[in-house]
Amino acid sequence: MTLHKNILFIVGFLCFGFLFHFLSPSGQDSSPSAIASVPPAPESASTPLLVPPLYNEISGKINCGDTLSKSLRRYKIPESFHNEIIKSLKKSLDLRTLRPGDTFTARLDDNNGLVNFKYQRGPFESYTVSRENGIYQVTRDKVELEAEIIVLRGKIENSLFKVFLDQGESGKLVYDFADIFSAKIDFNTECRKGDKIEAVFEKYYKNDKFVGYGRILYGGYRQQFGNSIEGLYYSSTNTDGAYFAEDGQELGSSFIKSPLPVGRLTSKFSLHRNHPILHVVRPHLGIDLAAPIGTQIMAASDGKVVFAGYRGGFGRQVIIAHANGYKTYYAHLSRFKKGLKKGDRVKQKEIIGYVGSSGMSTGPHLDYRISLNGVFKNPLAIKFKPKSFLRGDELAAFQQQKEKFKEKIDLFESQQIIEVRQIVLDSEKDITKIL
Repeated sequence: MTLHKNILFIVGFLCFGFLFHFLSPSGQDSSPSAIASVPPAPESASTPLLVPPLYNEISGKINCGDTLSKSLRRYKIPESFHNEIIKSLKKSLDLRTLRPGDTFTARLDDNNGLVNFKYQRGPFESYTVSRENGIYQVTRDKVELEAEIIVLRGKIENSLFKVFLDQGESGKLVYDFADIFSAKIDFNTECRKGDKIEAVFEKYYKNDKFVGYGRILYGGYRQQFGNSIEGLYYSSTNTDGAYFAEDGQELGSSFIKSPLPVGRLTSKFSLHRNHPILHVVRPHLGIDLAAPIGTQIMAASDGKVVFAGYRGGFGRQVIIAHANGYKTYYAHLSRFKKGLKKGDRVKQKEIIGYVGSSGMSTGPHLDYRISLNGVFKNPLAIKFKPKSFLRGDELAAFQQQKEKFKEKIDLFESQQIIEVRQIVLDSEKDITKIL
């Protein structure tokens, strides 16, 4: 009996479900899952369909002997745009100085009209010609770089150069480091085995490729048997950027100690020297610094060129008059800086010529001399005052900054990245700093 009741109940339930399905409105399934699956109403026909514009890009490269016009034709960029591209670029770029390997890209719309033209000249120089309302204009593009801040430490075993080169850095960084101390240390005569160096500097990368050095932020030189000198780069609203020692004295002075940042002393200042060619005893009123032919020579201080020419046994020589009765003399040059002449004003560290062996000389070197009111002095013995001093609140702010900086870098080992940041160079002046 119970079995019959159960069978009747099941049959009744199935019949009820069957009738409910067909008797529901429009015969549609009213289950929640079915309702949720109903597709949304179609969008109005007036709704705009956003489709990105289509561009055709043509890229090319300047070959040896190319003009820009010739290269544009070779890559089949429509000739109707050639004149406007060239005329626009001329406003910012000397097209006579195009270099093999320079690249360009023309972007055209779907009607073959020019959208823009980009010219890339090395990692730091890029120009874009664009057309708006039929008017062409050119802009210099900003340069986006990644800057790594590096700590480098080392001990001199052979030379200052070798410390940097052994850690994978280039000669340019060595010269920049030596330049910080150019008024305090003569690396031609005062560099000794066992001396220690420390440098914190910027390295710039573009698309993961090294493109140049930025500023050295801190430099330290610790002589094994002498003084320790360190300088932190500091600038403020009241102070131009320069390197200062802990006591607030600027490392720079009115004269640098040597016109050659790195060289080798071969002859000292002497009143009785046996001349290597004439073989007679006579005064040598300067110092001789041996260096490869073509090594750049810097002006020791601001001044006016009073002689630039050939002068007997001195060969090609430059003489510069400075304030307070000083004169400096640079002899045996291979050549002068292009265009340098008597009457020119020069700045400290400005290149005035190049090492050579002209005149009475046994090999490439610089004969460097200083006179004061007509009396020659030993260039290595003269003491010059710092260019500037930090005082009061300025000194306190500098010392606080230096303390924080030292605490930070002391946590890191040599040749280690301590910081990475993104930078944008948006002026030619900024870009020149890293070339």
